[in-house]
Amino acid sequence: MISIPSPRSKKRPRIEIIPLIDIVFFLLATFVMVSLSMVKNQGIAVNLPSAVSGIPQEHANATTISLDADGLVYWNKEALDEARFDAALRQLQARESDPRIFINGDERTPFGKTIGVLDRVRKRGITKVAIQTQPAKAVPEKP
Repeated sequence: MISIPSPRSKKRPRIEIIPLIDIVFFLLATFVMVSLSMVKNQGIAVNLPSAVSGIPQEHANATTISLDADGLVYWNKEALDEARFDAALRQLQARESDPRIFINGDERTPFGKTIGVLDRVRKRGITKVAIQTQPAKAVPEKP
C-alpha cells in the first residue's frame, strides 16, 4: 500500500507569543508615559513670569486664582467679578479648614491687580498662598 501525503500539514498552528508580549509592553510604556506627563491645570492658560528661585509645590487640593493679561480674575477657569470673588473665598473657607491658593497670573498683568487679589485673599485669613512662576535659566552673577 502506498501512502499518499495529506494536504494538511501535521504541524499544528500556534500563536507566537513573543511579538504579542512586545506589543503589550509597548502599549504599557506608552500609557505610563502619557499618564505621567498629564498635569491637571486648574487655571487658565497664561504666560507665567519666570523665576530662578521658584520651588515646585504640590497642586492637589488647591484652588487656582488666575489673572489674564487684561487683569480679569478667574477662579479655577471661571471668570468672576468682585462680588462673586468674595463669595467664592467665603465658600472655600467654609468647605476647607486650611485652604491653599495658587495665584497664577500672566506676566503682563498689572502688578496692582495682582497685589489686590493677594490682599483680598489674605484679608479673609487665608495664609497658604503661592504665586506660580515658570522655571528660568540661572544667569551667572557678575563679580
